[in-house]
Amino acid sequence: RVDGQAVTGTTYTSYQEPVERLLGLEVRGERSSLVQWTVLQVSLGVVSARCQTGEGQAEHMERMTDGSRAAMAEEEGEAVDRYLRRFLTLVIGKMILGTRGDPVGCRFLPLLEDLSSVGNYAWGAALLAHLFDSLGTSSREIGVAGFFPLLQVWAYYHLPSLGRGVARRRGAVPLLQCW
Repeated sequence: RVDGQAVTGTTYTSYQEPVERLLGLEVRGERSSLVQWTVLQVSLGVVSARCQTGEGQAEHMERMTDGSRAAMAEEEGEAVDRYLRRFLTLVIGKMILGTRGDPVGCRFLPLLEDLSSVGNYAWGAALLAHLFDSLGTSSREIGVAGFFPLLQVWAYYHLPSLGRGVARRRGAVPLLQCW
């Protein structure tokens, strides 16, 4: 979404307390706003969630969904909220407001405290602002820090004059089949 509440808030000098309270994870470095990507993956049980040899995208997604549903069905109450916050931190911190390298930024974590309001934020606008900000002013900068395919999908829907391709592979992600 590009409409909704602004993705904004207070910047803290340390995110140790919100990370420990909301995610149940330890933060290394007292003044850090970063959590290691691999720590989040391990905490969600998806560290070995790669596509298996000979497995198509549809089968991979089905296996991942079934595994996640089974794990979530065993949890209750606050534990489910903690897992959901960890998942959202992984998605938002790596894909929407991504950083280069392994660490995942947690500056948005206070916005995940009330899970019922997460869908009211304009995450699409935050992504576009983050991608624009990460372009930098240096002539040596050749990449962006965010999840660039999201911008490509947005352009696909909102800039039809760019043209659309033809799907070449069966079993590709359904959105890609449109291309």
